[in-house]
Amino acid sequence: MVVSKPSVHAMNPKVGEILQRIRELEAELEAELESRREAMHVRFDHNRIRFEEEILQRQRQFKVGVIEYIRRADLRNKVTAPVIYSMVFPLLLLDISVTIYQTLCFPLYRIQRVKRRDYMTFDRRHLAYLNVIEKFHCTYCSYGNGLAAYVKEIIARTELYWCPIRHARHLLQTHSHYNQFADYGDAEAYRQELKQLRESLSASKKSGEA
Repeated sequence: MVVSKPSVHAMNPKVGEILQRIRELEAELEAELESRREAMHVRFDHNRIRFEEEILQRQRQFKVGVIEYIRRADLRNKVTAPVIYSMVFPLLLLDISVTIYQTLCFPLYRIQRVKRRDYMTFDRRHLAYLNVIEKFHCTYCSYGNGLAAYVKEIIARTELYWCPIRHARHLLQTHSHYNQFADYGDAEAYRQELKQLRESLSASKKSGEA
């Protein structure tokens, strides 16, 4: 028998305390990563990444030419490369499909649209130690992972609107809205908070239009 529990969204201060500690640790981690970027002399100039000339010269010492890079490449990498890059077609189809979906449906649900540009970061091209093939690889990987995060947020908001209920089983990874969901089996919280949770999507300031 499933016993009803107080809703995590409204009545569980312990969970809220844990989430606050997680946010503080994430902020601490980002501060540490920022200090590492400063140590590598990375700076931003009008949103463009800049390296000091001395750092660029040092990076170029580790650059491998294209011909040498291809010669050194493992046979398995050469053979599977066409398969890897053929995945660009389903990725593009997914990108177009979810963008059309949220453009058409989110305004009807009063859900703010996810900003696609917030999930697409292509800054590895500024690294002087990468050749043109490596930069292409990095761009492709950045697009794939950025798209996955973009799609995940769209689906997360959809789930928050239609079915904000936690699973009974532990999930290896959850999305950004999962902690707001009602506990599994807590029928009272689900009925009481569904409207409020849906309203939170339109009031969200995290993202706007794509």
